[in-house]
Amino acid sequence: MLLQTSLASPAIGTIFWTTLIFLMLLFLLWKFAWGPIMKAVKAREDMIHNALDSAEKAREEMKVLQADNEIILRKAREERDKILRDARVAYDRLMAEAKEKSQSESDALVRRAKELIEREKVSAITEVKREVARLAIEVASKVVGETLKSDAEQQKLIERYINEIEANRN
Repeated sequence: MLLQTSLASPAIGTIFWTTLIFLMLLFLLWKFAWGPIMKAVKAREDMIHNALDSAEKAREEMKVLQADNEIILRKAREERDKILRDARVAYDRLMAEAKEKSQSESDALVRRAKELIEREKVSAITEVKREVARLAIEVASKVVGETLKSDAEQQKLIERYINEIEANRN
């Protein structure tokens, strides 16, 4: 029974000493445990806050780097396109120059060939005329030598040739 009554209705002395011990325990916890625990919690909180700030900075730097990369990629694409355009222009220019050069060389070759043909033609015609003239003179000298024995016949023949030459000129 003593146990039942003392727990259900404690004595004033017990309440006093329990309260005093509890307050001393709180003071000791506050003085020795609460401070280091709060410091550890604060340090942990600061560390988490710093980690979050670092992550945010890293994210911002990543955005900047990504934007820089996109700019660099765009510039690289533009440079590639410019190089391709320049190469195409150079190719077209070289092809036009080569075509023009080959055309001029071809024209020059054709012109030289025509000149050579013309010279050969003139040479051949001149040679044929010489040969015809030589043969004509030879034939004429034989014909004239046999048929024109008199001066009158020679005079008639000369006049006839002069008349034919004059008729051919007109």
